[in-house]
Amino acid sequence: MPVLAFILAFAAAVMATNTQARADTLAGSWSGSGSVHYSQTRERARCRVRYSRVSGTLYRMNATCATPSGRVDQTATLNRVGDGEYSGSFHNSQYNVTGSIYVKLRGNSQHVSLSGSGGGRGSFSLRRR
Repeated sequence: MPVLAFILAFAAAVMATNTQARADTLAGSWSGSGSVHYSQTRERARCRVRYSRVSGTLYRMNATCATPSGRVDQTATLNRVGDGEYSGSFHNSQYNVTGSIYVKLRGNSQHVSLSGSGGGRGSFSLRRR
């Protein structure tokens, strides 16, 4: 019986560690909503985002967002710059827009801010899927 209790306690500790490690990283799939502002226009947007760890603190992002006026795909490269903070640059090849991206991670949620060339900007709240 003590062996069974030890195995159960060990399994619980491993599961808790894996959950915490997963919550501390961008890697994985996220979705949520926010808004984009461009050319005197503000639109609501829904997004699906996938982050992949490239190496160490470097991540690659692929995102698809839909607004009432259409759908866009974007890529980004982000580097961890602080505790739960990531920054980098994004590119939208459909509209030839580049800019900066900042992500603040809090467990299984994150806030994303974008600032693009030409004055466009966006703000999103995402949750891990």
